[in-house]
Amino acid sequence: MAVLLDGRSLACRIESRQEREVLKLKRAGIIPTLAVILVGNDSASQIYVSKKQEEGKRIGISVKVFRYSKDMNTAGLISQIEKLNSDKNIHGIIVQFPLPKKISQEKVIEAISPKKDVDGVHPLNWGMLAYKKTGLMPCTPAAVMELLRYYKIPIKGKEVVIVGKGVIVGKPLSILLLNEDATLTVAHKETKNLKLHTKMADILISAVGYPGLIKADMVKRNAVVVDVGITRKRNKAVGDVDYKSVLKKVSYITPVPGGVGPVTVAMLLENVIKIAKDISIKPNI
Repeated sequence: MAVLLDGRSLACRIESRQEREVLKLKRAGIIPTLAVILVGNDSASQIYVSKKQEEGKRIGISVKVFRYSKDMNTAGLISQIEKLNSDKNIHGIIVQFPLPKKISQEKVIEAISPKKDVDGVHPLNWGMLAYKKTGLMPCTPAAVMELLRYYKIPIKGKEVVIVGKGVIVGKPLSILLLNEDATLTVAHKETKNLKLHTKMADILISAVGYPGLIKADMVKRNAVVVDVGITRKRNKAVGDVDYKSVLKKVSYITPVPGGVGPVTVAMLLENVIKIAKDISIKPNI
């Protein structure tokens, strides 16, 4: 039977340390504050935003949610982001994706100050990532790496397959894995014979949001499987992996929910704390 990569227990350990760090900042007169931008009324997005508020409150971080109607346009949203960029009381900014189709995700990402980009998606932070420079880490990719480290799963020289090449997970995660000397394949919707690639993986990571995409016959025996994809189906969170069938075949697997998700939130809060710490050291940052 596979070992569960329990993100909840790891997140609790991380947040216990973060709580102490936030207390120190507050004693220095700094209240770490995260701005969350939510456009429209997507039910899944509202759940994720509530989770950020809940976890932020737990460790003492102020999470302010800025809600806009689905009629918001790109220029209007960028204008609101620019106000948050210049607000010294806001340490981090995150946009809850997906955005309405008429809003340019690329332009919105580029509008966020790289210094406040707690999701690590700004092109400047990507460049820092590629060159192994210390910067703001993309939250979900950082969560995947943190889980692998916590469970002492080796990466160097391993065949790693990522399914999904999105800007939030797949692409930045590929950089992190290459930085750790993984032998990497990135599969996507244009990949021919997905199974041929996934069966080669020592570590298989799926991040597409397609429920049940990864079946047991697509997975190598004793592989490590990390399910980043999450979709709400009949008010229940489900992953990309056909969990019950794959569980019997692999050595490690993340549950959904309770796997990557809790650690992603912890990594988001880690970035907020990092920015607040930098400000405490360099007040004019």
